[in-house]
Amino acid sequence: MKKLTLISLLFLLCCLVLPSFGQNRLTEQDYKNAEKFLFFNTYKLVTHGTVRPNWIDGDSFWYNVSTADGNSYVLVDAKTGKTKSSTNKADLKLKENGRPGIRVGRNEILSPDGKKVVFIKDWNLYMRNLETGKETQLTNDGVKDFGYATDNAGWTHSDRPIVLWSPDSKKIATFQQDQRHVSNMYLVKTKVGEPGLEAWKYPLPGDTQVIQIHRVIIEVDQPKVIRLKIPADPRRGTLCDDISCSGAFDDNEWSEDGNTLVFVSTSRDHKVEKVRMANANTGDVREIFTEEVPTQFESGQGEINWHYLSKTNEIIWYSERDNWGHLYLYDANSGQLQHQITKGDFVVTRLLHIDPKQRKLYFMANGKDTNEDPYFGHFYSIDFSGKNLKSLTPEIGNHNISFSPGFKYFVDNYSQPDVPNVAVLRNMNGKLITTLEKQDISALEATGWKAPQPVKVKSRDGRWDLYGLMFTPSHLDPGKKYPVVNYIYPGPQGGGVGSRNFSPSRGDHAALAELGFVVIVIDGTCNPDRSKDFHDVCYGDMADNTLEDQISGIKQLAAKYPYLDLDRVGIWGHSGGGFATVDALFSYPDFYKVGIAESGNHDNRGYEDDWGERYIGLEKKMSNGKTNYEIQANQYNAANLKGKLLLATGNADDNVPPYNTYLVVDALVKANKDFDLIIFPNARHGYGQDSNYMMRRRWDYFVENLMGASHPKNFKIGSY
Repeated sequence: MKKLTLISLLFLLCCLVLPSFGQNRLTEQDYKNAEKFLFFNTYKLVTHGTVRPNWIDGDSFWYNVSTADGNSYVLVDAKTGKTKSSTNKADLKLKENGRPGIRVGRNEILSPDGKKVVFIKDWNLYMRNLETGKETQLTNDGVKDFGYATDNAGWTHSDRPIVLWSPDSKKIATFQQDQRHVSNMYLVKTKVGEPGLEAWKYPLPGDTQVIQIHRVIIEVDQPKVIRLKIPADPRRGTLCDDISCSGAFDDNEWSEDGNTLVFVSTSRDHKVEKVRMANANTGDVREIFTEEVPTQFESGQGEINWHYLSKTNEIIWYSERDNWGHLYLYDANSGQLQHQITKGDFVVTRLLHIDPKQRKLYFMANGKDTNEDPYFGHFYSIDFSGKNLKSLTPEIGNHNISFSPGFKYFVDNYSQPDVPNVAVLRNMNGKLITTLEKQDISALEATGWKAPQPVKVKSRDGRWDLYGLMFTPSHLDPGKKYPVVNYIYPGPQGGGVGSRNFSPSRGDHAALAELGFVVIVIDGTCNPDRSKDFHDVCYGDMADNTLEDQISGIKQLAAKYPYLDLDRVGIWGHSGGGFATVDALFSYPDFYKVGIAESGNHDNRGYEDDWGERYIGLEKKMSNGKTNYEIQANQYNAANLKGKLLLATGNADDNVPPYNTYLVVDALVKANKDFDLIIFPNARHGYGQDSNYMMRRRWDYFVENLMGASHPKNFKIGSY
């Protein structure tokens, strides 16, 4: 009897000292509570959200908005700001602007006059007349891996042609693409019986030559191929890794009369930009000017920001030559710089509209207001002369602009990560005409949801302010200690935070926090949308991965918020974040105890050429006999692993091939290290229908290995 009493007393004492939530056992109900904060549960609780205008004409538009009573349709008179609304679209006699839709195939490109499409067949370019159905072969010498307008470049391999129609629909600017000499990529489909092989051209940094494009202009009415009289260019672009960010033939612009084509040739390493002008009738080419940079050139963020003005023969050019992304005016005849248009310690991100008659530019820029998060985008206008810079969106927040057809008005949706959206209508002088909607999140907040907390820390060297978000449990007890999960995406083309707009869910950050973690996301140095030197901090060294910024930032936050447990820090990321996660556990094993690396590009010698060569440069041997790419590869540091590591990949990943992960697996086996591995058969880069399973396994792994708790078995996300 005494023995039983003693056992009972010990059991009672253990129960008293264990934390009341999330430290010993998580239940199915705990997972359900976390699931409430995933997008399919949160978005439906938000009403009066973003306005997406459907313009009827230049002075009126309608939009659809969710309300507490269901969907509502709103008709707006842009001149007066007066509105009419109804739950029945027919009551307002709403209509779409423009001509009826024209049926065009998924892999066909429509001409400006709407009468013709072009498409690829047997490595050649064909045209189809939409009125008669007649097909015309435009090229005849295309052969396998040396075809016309082909969209094949590493992880991009589609049958959609890359072309740019002339304004009069009589010519096409495109290329014959030579990829015969580059590496091949192979993936195997998992199925019963004989596996299926997928093979395509996938250039790598080790290739002697990358994909080459031989530029051509094609006359379509009487088919004729005019080859531009220059050597072939690498398949590179001023903004993206290759020549097609938008699905069109980027870095090419026609004159209004269709007789001239202005284009930019980008070097393999993205360091040299040659601005050129071609005679569309003869193929003669002359160079207008060249810009060369020591690291990598970018033409803004989200938009290619150079433009050719054929009526005045001027070029608006974008450059970071003064350490900030700005606009410049060039004379296209002489190639001489006229003057810098925008200047100051802020970055122009997107040139949205040019008014050549008023000689005004309208653009988005970050960092002009030093009292705000420098990633908030605002809308500005300025004269070609560089005078009369004007902010057209004065409210604090990240602004998203949608123009009327005649550029008389714009709808502005603005918000912050922790402040819901407001939609307003303004004229092009910035005058407020009316407030359209204010997002209502009261139903969302009633569930216990709370917005992420914006945070600001110093970079590793104290030079820059870094910005991020922190997600905490809705039941946060500041007197307790919480394990920390560091979500990472190191860029360099974009950070982990992503959009600065308000969102009721950002991945599963809030859901994971609800299980009893603090999730921290910090955009480190090396990311864009700031100064050039900020972006170039880790140029040439992708293995930097912003990890020293992450560690420094988390320590600064722990000094401010003592509930962060620095003895239990985990990290996870996808793609570049997967690369960074493995690097974190191998290079900083005493700080990061648990990591989940999904689809990481762990050795950039096995990832598409244009990514590594843009941010590392060309592969070269070092004095130690190794290459600059080799010394950054994760697998060589596998023996350093101390903590728990889960690797995941799709075996049909055509973006970051699974062999990147297998190299790390092989190294860990040879180093006799314990680790975990998930392979998704037939899954691409984002895992598709398997993504919820990966999310649940991610929760389980952090709960078990970072929190030290048990979790419900086989919980299914999205089943409630």
